Amino acid sequence: MHNPSFQTFAALQQQLRQRWQDSADFEADDQDILVVPSFSVDQRVGQKVPGFLHYEERLLFSLIRLRNPHTRLIYVTAQPLAPLIIDYYLQLLSGIPFSHARDRLLLVTTYDNSYKPLTQKILERPRLVERIRRALRPNQSYMVCYNSTPLEQELSEKLQIPLFAASPSLNYWGSKSGSREIFQTAGVPFPDGSALVKTVPELIQVTAQLWERQPHLKRIVIKLNEGFSGEGNAVLKLPALSPGASFTEHCEQIAAALPKLSFQASGETWDNFASRIPELGAIAEAFIEGDPKRSPSVQGLITPSGEVQILSTHDQILGGQDGQIYLGCHFPAASEYRLQLQELGLKVGKILAEKGAMERYGVDFIATENPDHSWDLQAIEINLRKGGTTHPLMTLQLLTNGFYDCATGSFFTPQHQKKYYIASDNLQKPQYQGLLPSDLMDIIAAHGLHFDSSTKTGSVFHLMGTLSEFGKLGLTSIGNSPEEAAQIYQQVEQALDLETTSQRPATVTLPLTW
Repeated sequence: MHNPSFQTFAALQQQLRQRWQDSADFEADDQDILVVPSFSVDQRVGQKVPGFLHYEERLLFSLIRLRNPHTRLIYVTAQPLAPLIIDYYLQLLSGIPFSHARDRLLLVTTYDNSYKPLTQKILERPRLVERIRRALRPNQSYMVCYNSTPLEQELSEKLQIPLFAASPSLNYWGSKSGSREIFQTAGVPFPDGSALVKTVPELIQVTAQLWERQPHLKRIVIKLNEGFSGEGNAVLKLPALSPGASFTEHCEQIAAALPKLSFQASGETWDNFASRIPELGAIAEAFIEGDPKRSPSVQGLITPSGEVQILSTHDQILGGQDGQIYLGCHFPAASEYRLQLQELGLKVGKILAEKGAMERYGVDFIATENPDHSWDLQAIEINLRKGGTTHPLMTLQLLTNGFYDCATGSFFTPQHQKKYYIASDNLQKPQYQGLLPSDLMDIIAAHGLHFDSSTKTGSVFHLMGTLSEFGKLGLTSIGNSPEEAAQIYQQVEQALDLETTSQRPATVTLPLTW
């Protein structure tokens, strides 16, 4: 039976735009926020990331919203979060009593540890959907997520609340090939490469064509059109281009080399990679060489009213065989090019806004130094979603109540102290396996590693759920200089190393009993 009050996804998003325009300060209004930290990406890609199921913890910094005493927040996870982890974040909120914030937070779980996207798990449980719907106030609620797909659109419509994210119909512009089209339109420099192809023979052809256009290339990156943290990338090492060889011979050389690709995802094989191409598509792109070479990024926000704001710049820390896997970041990006990053990021944001996108976006670049010591920036891809640099910046805002200054590309506290940080999702060592979140808290206390609210320096931890099983931890180390931020990070690593050596007795804090 048709429900006359039912609103389509487009109508709900328009409602959010209207509410934003009608409010003098939308973020300070009385709102219910549903946080669905679903990584609605190809789960075969996700399974290659250690502790992937715990990455939904990265959005716990959304609890910053509870600083507004009128905000209520519902946070959904696949498995229950340890109370200690929730308490840890709430105690970081300044100016709000812990109990007041906790009373406005509803934690919901699906009790499903499978590798399906979290949003799919929610949709498969109609009673859970109804429970969430009843907890939300009509016309005072909206939903946020990690990335927007048809699953999030369906949940938005079932709950009849708007989704503060780009419509899934715009997801192409966050793909590898879509990004290249946006760069072309925006006049942003990007590497030579191919259009999207859907078969291996087509990939061989466009790769050979790129090689012939750029005979000096040493390497070409083959990218699945959708990827996560660089896991869908592979690097093709090129032999010297044979003088006088025909295009057909070049294609044969490429075909022979593809099974020997250097895959960025551990355990990946050519057979599996090739099987994904008809489904996801792939591109070939020139691999940018350089020494020094860096991987900066810029992050922006498109408001529901279409305004584009630059939020931050970072120098990314990349790993993997060929430096394609995201491991962490430094904030802000180097002074030599951070303002140029902002300028290019703004151009991209304006094109995305024209297409109807909203919420966060990021643009990744490769930076190489020229002989005159200027820097050349080449755009690599757009992330039309939250990313690895989202939660560290939210951490800084949560802890300092400061602001980002676009004129300098720096972050300042209300007292105008500049802040810097180094953040990582990948502090991982086998010896850390078996540590519980409570053990981490003991080590933090014993070594004085907690965040100091008076100096606004220290480390804040995330991904604590991955520690015991995977020996993996995320953290953001904040200092008053880049050197201090790095030193604080190193102190954490040294303390964890010290506490997990077999020779040293464990640091355990016993509760007092009376």
